[in-house]
Amino acid sequence: KGASEVLLARCNRQLTKSSEGNNEEGAELKEASRQAILDAGEMYARRGMRTLALAYRDLADGVDFDAKSDHVLNADGSEALAVETELTFVSLVGIEDPLRKEVPGAIEKCYEAGIDVRLVTGDSPNTAVSIAYQAGVLKDFHFTDNANEKISINLKPNVLMEGKVFRRKVYRIDDDGNKEFDQTAFDKIWPHLRVLARSSPDDKLTLAHGLNQSTLFTEKAACRILKTEDNIDVFPDRQVVAMTGDGTNDAPALKRADIGFAMGIAGTQIAKDAADIILLDDNFASIVTAAKWGRNVYASIQKFLQFQLTVNISAVTTALVGSFAYAKSPLAAIQLLWVNLLMDALASLALASEPPTDALLKRDPVNRSKSIITRRMWGNMLGQSAYQIVVIMVLLFAGPEMFGFDPGHEVERNQNKNSVHYTFIFNAFVWMQLFNEINSRSLEGEVNVFRGIFRNPLFCGILFTTAVLQVIIVQFGGKAMHVDDDGLSAYLWGVSLAIGVVSLPIQQVINIIYAFFNRYYGI
Repeated sequence: KGASEVLLARCNRQLTKSSEGNNEEGAELKEASRQAILDAGEMYARRGMRTLALAYRDLADGVDFDAKSDHVLNADGSEALAVETELTFVSLVGIEDPLRKEVPGAIEKCYEAGIDVRLVTGDSPNTAVSIAYQAGVLKDFHFTDNANEKISINLKPNVLMEGKVFRRKVYRIDDDGNKEFDQTAFDKIWPHLRVLARSSPDDKLTLAHGLNQSTLFTEKAACRILKTEDNIDVFPDRQVVAMTGDGTNDAPALKRADIGFAMGIAGTQIAKDAADIILLDDNFASIVTAAKWGRNVYASIQKFLQFQLTVNISAVTTALVGSFAYAKSPLAAIQLLWVNLLMDALASLALASEPPTDALLKRDPVNRSKSIITRRMWGNMLGQSAYQIVVIMVLLFAGPEMFGFDPGHEVERNQNKNSVHYTFIFNAFVWMQLFNEINSRSLEGEVNVFRGIFRNPLFCGILFTTAVLQVIIVQFGGKAMHVDDDGLSAYLWGVSLAIGVVSLPIQQVINIIYAFFNRYYGI
């Protein structure tokens, strides 16, 4: 069995029926019959069916199974086995394998996420075109303007290629007669290529290798031409290649790709071992889920870094200024331990537990060379740090006069006890971090920082637990936590909470300032 046009080229007879209705070998397979079979296969292919031809040959005893044919070649150009020629054609079969209903929607989400989908298949060109069009890999603009039928001959140049044509174009013969990959020729093809039909596993490896090595994005003039003439956007960095496969022969391509997806049900063990991710349900839509979770993990790391670095900038500045001014940090070592180890560990768990949303798929992919800390994150961190430092400096130098308590450095030096002043600073500092933890859930300047917060009960639970622990530490921590033995009054608690709450509108001010400078100065 095999592709109809390939198998027919090896047939010289066809199975016919005698007058009694019994099957028998008929006469030589004539050109008219051969063309009728090919036409029927073409009709099946246009309807999205996979066509298979069935043929056989009776072999005599002692036949040489290793003998080569002197006039028939395999698809890769090697000589075919002689026993696989001079076959008798039996029948042509059209197999319909309808797409899963979720596949077109999943592919559309991939395009929205900046993920370009290409179909690499062993099917005939027209079958591949029909499947690709139904799935959404091919759009109407991929066909010529006067195309009345969605078939391969109506596609624009280089949108579809057969494996043998693809290999001939991207490989050149060097002076020693060896095949050599031509990256320049490949870069002229891949921006247009959407379907690779009649392909071999080696074609998948070539495609993964060529895309991974392409530096077309550095050729600004070529990228402008692609955008102007064909409306093709080239990603401004090296391509990140994901490849799917299920067979043993797919293993090299799965290894070569940045991300290899193997089928958990239909895939061979070798393909699974070579892959990075195994799709347990063999469903393309699961790739979209994997992309969503991958982006969510990246965003979670960014959120925690934004929160952690803000804390560190404020804490280090406070400790340094206090030490220089009064030879003593207003934040004791045990308090910094609480802020930087315990509270931040809980914050990392809270921010990392954010569930993924479909909004992640509407963002552009992240460049390989792009810093994980974006300019927006720097704006958020520096803005919040500036607010926190200003508040702490005001409380440190003007707090005793504003709120009527003794300066902390004098109390601790003269009376040898923990002061209300430094306890107040510690409490206000922590509450600013807690409310900034809510701000840190947003990375792109969103107005509503509370959106979806109740869909993450772990975040809410950790935030509540941290707040309760802070109350216990301030009111009952005493010498162990370097706070005043009587804690803070209700008035100072109210001021501490108010200072923390102000972090929320401060974030909106930061968003407005960043948007202004980004719009008019490109920052």
